[in-house]
Amino acid sequence: MSVDSFIGGPNGELDWMTWDWDDELKNYVDELHKTVDTILLGRKMADGFIKHWTAVATNPDDEGHVFGKKMIDTPKIVFSKTLGSSEWENTQIASDLEGGVAKLKNSEGGDIIAYGGAGFDTSLIKAGLIDEYHLFINPTALGEGLTIFQGLENPRELLLTSSTPYKCGIVVQRYQPKRAEQAQKA
Repeated sequence: MSVDSFIGGPNGELDWMTWDWDDELKNYVDELHKTVDTILLGRKMADGFIKHWTAVATNPDDEGHVFGKKMIDTPKIVFSKTLGSSEWENTQIASDLEGGVAKLKNSEGGDIIAYGGAGFDTSLIKAGLIDEYHLFINPTALGEGLTIFQGLENPRELLLTSSTPYKCGIVVQRYQPKRAEQAQKA
């Protein structure tokens, strides 16, 4: 996201993002994914996300080949009210966001990671389904664009658990939602 909290330009543009990540940031993402066994996606994000990682995974000359294979091999759930079936390998379609995510969180298995887009991430936030945020802050201010915090009816208090700057200019800020018991201790 940008320093002013946009994850895309007004029309979803991503040309402002820092793509030349340093090795330490790549290692952070690799470590983050070691415990992930399910990827959640919104319908709008799914097609581009899956096509991108399929192309990376099937190109042994791409330096992201191994990570791309993990992204394709990891089971994905696309939340959609319009899709009836999946055209993508290793991907299921679900329509009940709150019930589906709650069921996943209460089942055996590893971690779940959500990749959005903006509307999907906003829905997860509004429903209180995010346990931890990993915000990749790019050194750019956009002034306007797509945000994952659009239309929140109530403030969401977050507890900063770490903030790490990387040589490429990105700062990863990790937050957890501030729960009632945490607020009482503060």
